[in-house]
Amino acid sequence: MAQRRSPTPRRASRRRARRDLSSERWLLLLGIATLIAIFAGAIGPWPVVAPADDARPLTMAEARLSNAAVPIDVGRRLRAARYRFRGGPAAREQAIECLATAALYEAGDDRRGQRAVIQVILNRVRAPGFAKTVCGVVYQGATRATGCQFSFTCDGSFRRRPVHVGWGAARRAARRALAGDVFADVGRATHYHTDWMVPYWRDSLVKIARVGTHLFYVRS
Repeated sequence: MAQRRSPTPRRASRRRARRDLSSERWLLLLGIATLIAIFAGAIGPWPVVAPADDARPLTMAEARLSNAAVPIDVGRRLRAARYRFRGGPAAREQAIECLATAALYEAGDDRRGQRAVIQVILNRVRAPGFAKTVCGVVYQGATRATGCQFSFTCDGSFRRRPVHVGWGAARRAARRALAGDVFADVGRATHYHTDWMVPYWRDSLVKIARVGTHLFYVRS
């Protein structure tokens, strides 16, 4: 068996030199990392940016304050034209029922509130972007989980026992509106919401009226 030869002094010197060079490189890298850490600590701490979707929902009181800060532009409250219903007796009765149902579920037995809701529906029938019939406007989006135009059509209200107080007034208001009666207090408003909520679209429209707890808007 051949014996392993001992390294010569020159080879051993070369190996020590390579080990020393490798150690120096590691020390250099460690020094650089230390300097970076010190520098980062001197100019830190780094700012933390909160995500954009962590906003806390407004309370009812906060929403009311926010809505009150938006002025009512009376100059944009233009009187709506008289509505002309074009349809037969059966279609008229169907439209009356749709109007009265929306007025009752949205405004209860508040007669001014009922008339305001009815006027908004008729304004929408004549505005771009909405259905072209009364019942079409009332139930627009009702088959979707979200996105219905009137919340009572998709929030389960129909499964609850209906409140009969106010039905007579709602039907009378609907008949008068289809005969040409105009509720001028909300002008040509096509949108509204209660004052204890702030919908995402509020600031893109112009507030023109208030009826009870409802605020009314026109497109800007």
